[in-house]
Amino acid sequence: MAERLVFLTGHLAKARLERLLTGLGRTEFAWEIVDVGVKVAALMSEDIVKRRLTLTGDVDRVILPGRYRGNIEHLSEHFGVPFVRGPDEIADLPAFLGRAGKPPDLTRHDMRIFAEIVDAPMLSVEALMARASMLAAAGADVIDLGCLPETPFPLLAEAVRALKAQGFVVSVDSASADELSIGAHAGADYLLSLDENTLPLI
Repeated sequence: MAERLVFLTGHLAKARLERLLTGLGRTEFAWEIVDVGVKVAALMSEDIVKRRLTLTGDVDRVILPGRYRGNIEHLSEHFGVPFVRGPDEIADLPAFLGRAGKPPDLTRHDMRIFAEIVDAPMLSVEALMARASMLAAAGADVIDLGCLPETPFPLLAEAVRALKAQGFVVSVDSASADELSIGAHAGADYLLSLDENTLPLI
């Protein structure tokens, strides 16, 4: 019997995820997409998943967005089904599912590589500087400070200024208008996860 996979996502990514999975053609697994009712998939919390997700029938695995911040072990125990994180980017999902294709030719494109420090609010400025140095040595062009939902980041402005002082190009990724504003005033080069409410900040 084919493995049955359930993919959790949000409003913005649902259509793209459906196109990608449909484009795989015949697969060795059956799949279903569940929109848990948030705009940005990565911002779903453990509580939201527990409240809004209902699994019907035999499910073998539930695939979460790669940037999901919650505890997948808690979800696995709660639902009695293995929960796993998928890749950070939807485009990498075929490879995650064993359908890796020919690598794209990126040599014709002018690119900037953003490297996100996903747990930035949990780190000291010194630890952020050390992480940024490692990421830059690995090829990152931009150091992205990833803010966490409902998690204070009191060192955000200091971290941005410290990174800029050392010559790093810095971005701040947050769904909070206050954090994006702090990042902008501290000198961040890029603001990510803007929406209709935070777009005026740029």
